[in-house]
Amino acid sequence: MQEGLSPNHLKKAKLMFFYTRYPSSNMLKTYFSDVKHHSSRRSPKCFTNCLYRDHSPTTEMQPPPWWNATAILGQQHHTTVDFNRCITSQLIKWFSNFREFYYIQMEKYARQAINDGVTSTEELSITRDCELYRALNMHYNKANDFEVPERFLEVAQITLREFFNAIIAGKDVDPSWKKAIYKVICKLDSEVPEIFKSPNCLQELLHE
Repeated sequence: MQEGLSPNHLKKAKLMFFYTRYPSSNMLKTYFSDVKHHSSRRSPKCFTNCLYRDHSPTTEMQPPPWWNATAILGQQHHTTVDFNRCITSQLIKWFSNFREFYYIQMEKYARQAINDGVTSTEELSITRDCELYRALNMHYNKANDFEVPERFLEVAQITLREFFNAIIAGKDVDPSWKKAIYKVICKLDSEVPEIFKSPNCLQELLHE
């Protein structure tokens, strides 16, 4: 069993984001069941004292920008306990960071489309050769060795159009305007394939 979250766990989580943007803690426990937790005086204590607000449908927190999971976990000593709240919390924060990048890109490209004279959502589409898709793929699938599911492109297109419509309607003057979009997107998660439950899923999933 793997002791602590590793770079491979981070890569696996990024690939899972193509299927689920808002995984539950129970789902994460199921898909990362090979993880054990390092307990240490130097551990970040689940960041309970240094969290800030996330882009999500409800009030959710994420780690500060300087947080580097690999660096912090690498400092910990080797008193091992079962998969616990701290590991779950760190996984949830990873997905929180993934969502933040995703939504920042969506808003950026929606505003860019408006500046370019786009007036209808019908003119907005996500394909595998468009600039927005390439930016997302580079972030979550940097080595480009995983075949991104078609459903992710559909969800990305819906997200982009939601941002476009909200901005065109002037809803962005409201500080909480994005929450309505988050509520739409959180309902569009797909089932994560069973293969992701395997500790060796990266070897099985990725192209040679």
